[in-house]
Amino acid sequence: MKKKLVLLFALSAAVLLTGCTKWIDKGESITAVGSSALQPLVESAGENYSSANPGRFINVQGGGSGTGLSQVQAGAVEIGNSDLFAEEKQGIDASKLVDHRVAVVGITSIVNKDAGVTNVSMVQLRDIFLGKITNWKQVGGKNQEIVLLNRAAGSGTRATFEKWVLEGKTAKQAQEQDSSGMVRQIVQETPGAISYLAFSYVTDDLIVLSIDHVQPTDKNVQENKWQIWSYEHMYTKGKPSSLTKDFLEYMMSDKIQETLIKQLGYIPVSSMEVQRDWKGNIEK
Repeated sequence: MKKKLVLLFALSAAVLLTGCTKWIDKGESITAVGSSALQPLVESAGENYSSANPGRFINVQGGGSGTGLSQVQAGAVEIGNSDLFAEEKQGIDASKLVDHRVAVVGITSIVNKDAGVTNVSMVQLRDIFLGKITNWKQVGGKNQEIVLLNRAAGSGTRATFEKWVLEGKTAKQAQEQDSSGMVRQIVQETPGAISYLAFSYVTDDLIVLSIDHVQPTDKNVQENKWQIWSYEHMYTKGKPSSLTKDFLEYMMSDKIQETLIKQLGYIPVSSMEVQRDWKGNIEK
């Protein structure tokens, strides 16, 4: 009797494993790589999508906008996430890529709470990152040395910040960090520290700097009163198909655009009162 039960269990397990193997074989997956500013949104949307579509997986990785654009151009991944237009990145042939703008992200300067500053002029902020202003007392704050923290080369957030704040100049050489989460932590823990983050990463234990008394808010981004913002692009090499096409359509669905995007601190493209091309030209 025991032998029969063991045999029956073994046969049942074999059938179950065979069924699982068939289910696994039917599984599909795509990979999206790039912008760390966009990563939380794509990760959350990917998890929701996979939960609603068993056997279809969205693998999401960071690495920066430059990595996303180069990887999708090379055909190594299905989607390249970027804070930049492909036209802005050297070595990228934008004509081979298709742009899917899924959201807008505002970018703000963040400082350690001990700096004693909440507002600077655009000229002052520029001079801080160019190394011309080196102590917070020079802009009305405490007698505290300014500690710069730059984003890594290839970061779309850095490129956007340098374009709109530094007028295309390169920030003074300083410590660099690619991970938005690490940038937030370092600024929190380092007296005098300053860097910049997407709105979606800002927490209450940081000071966000207003610029010329304009606050970094969604509303000001939508009206272009706050100019440090970028589209969140999901590029494909040619027109998407199959799972890639389906997931991108999901990204543009009301479920994502009207709920998840706002919950995570992004701005729906449809709520913008202006449009901006890759050269920075504004259309209302």
